[in-house]
Amino acid sequence: MKLMAFQVPAPDGPAARIGALVDGERVVDLTSACYVHLLREGRCDPRGAARIARALVPPDMVAFIEGGQRALDAAREALDWVRDQEELPEEIPVIHPLDSVKPLPAVPRPPLLRDFMAFEEHVKGSMKAMGMAEVPKMWYEFPVFYKGNAQSLSAHGDDVLWPSYSRLLDFELEIAAIIGRRGTDIPEERAREHIFGYTILNDFSARDIQGREMSVGLGPAKGKDFRTGTVLGPWIVTAEELPDPYNLAMRVRVNGEVWSEGHSGTIHWRFEQMIAHASRSETLYPGEVFGSGTVGRGCGLELGRWLKPGDVVELEVEGIGVLRNRVVRPDR
Repeated sequence: MKLMAFQVPAPDGPAARIGALVDGERVVDLTSACYVHLLREGRCDPRGAARIARALVPPDMVAFIEGGQRALDAAREALDWVRDQEELPEEIPVIHPLDSVKPLPAVPRPPLLRDFMAFEEHVKGSMKAMGMAEVPKMWYEFPVFYKGNAQSLSAHGDDVLWPSYSRLLDFELEIAAIIGRRGTDIPEERAREHIFGYTILNDFSARDIQGREMSVGLGPAKGKDFRTGTVLGPWIVTAEELPDPYNLAMRVRVNGEVWSEGHSGTIHWRFEQMIAHASRSETLYPGEVFGSGTVGRGCGLELGRWLKPGDVVELEVEGIGVLRNRVVRPDR
């Protein structure tokens, strides 16, 4: 399934929902579908059906992921039931046109965001661009990562706000794995069992401040952590639908022009190795985000090209979709 977090209007304000993408043009509200299914089957009264539907298919993405296989099975049952119906109640919206809903980040409130540096070509290219001679030997010893601000996420279609302290804003083309099962000291050979699904990550970077702060041996911090600067979406492709995340074409377009093309198969550190390393003497939780780091030549730093206010950036990953955002400079 392709699972999407989105907003719908509600009497007390916008409500977060999760849905399954159908035909590339419609979104089935899975919690509502489960609710209507229970009612139509006569299994319980409306109040009971509402409680059971929210328990089986929570409208919050992290809660849904925490539900594990039971939640996935309930969602598939509801989705199959909707597909079999000739008529659905108009008073309970179940199916929405994709272009009518407001997307949310693929995981709106992840417990933690880790972003790795897993592509050797990117490491070499970015270090050359910054005037560094060679890749540190330690990079080949274990997969390194930084922890990002999980509260600064934005979604497909959102404007990304240029940080006030930066002159050089950059995009980064990445794949992200979403953790689906809790675990500690996870062996590499079992790590794939802990992946719920995959999405696209655009890790926007304020390159000028990033270089300055990392020169003192810490960071990145404000080079990455600014409002709207981390984009996840447009949806999560569940792991069984994307059995080989290491055989995917990747592409960057800016204002419709192809700036870069890459391939996930060039990754040096795989998600299984990232999970095994990160979980050493530490517990991973459902909903955590593991970014792959930038694919080779997947950022402006390596290409020697920089974004301008108003540019529209599209990141495309085969089997997942297209993540699109415009960068804007806010009024000061």
